[in-house]
Amino acid sequence: MTLSPRFSLTVGGLATLCLAAIIHILVVLGIPHNVQHSAYDNAAAYGPDRRFNLLPDVEPGQEALPDLDPAMKHAVCRFQLGNGPVLFDASIPAPFWSIGLFNAAGETVYSLNNRTAGAERLSMLVLTTEQLSILRENPPENLEDLIVIETDEISGFALLRAFVPHPTRAAEVDAALTAASCGGI
Repeated sequence: MTLSPRFSLTVGGLATLCLAAIIHILVVLGIPHNVQHSAYDNAAAYGPDRRFNLLPDVEPGQEALPDLDPAMKHAVCRFQLGNGPVLFDASIPAPFWSIGLFNAAGETVYSLNNRTAGAERLSMLVLTTEQLSILRENPPENLEDLIVIETDEISGFALLRAFVPHPTRAAEVDAALTAASCGGI
């Protein structure tokens, strides 16, 4: 029995497509493991950990971190919860501000803005489950005024964003972001 050339071409074409699909899947699955820099790593270039560091204004193609809004000013704070809980405190004179907590992989852990917080001042405590149980034994006086975020993520960063309603207010927003604190309790 001999195979027709048409059948051989069909089988060969299907084999080639299957091989191409397998290679494509392997490449796509391998990309996250081969990326050299994450947003967490990039944030380290702007200043020390446990401190809000002002990011440069957003310019096309030169964003300090991915997907930043050019109408906003940004400050970033890297932290390690292994060094203790992190208290975020800020008073931002802007009609809109928000803070996003991200793990070391750059995935959102928590997000909050001035409208959902119901306050003009940001007062938020981020800690692990173990740290929360220790804190409950000897709570600070202002615990009821804090937004308490419990997480299993040990490493991460916070991105504080503030809307600049007019260019004349940019320096005021910059000063508020620089004065924001990201430290221990």
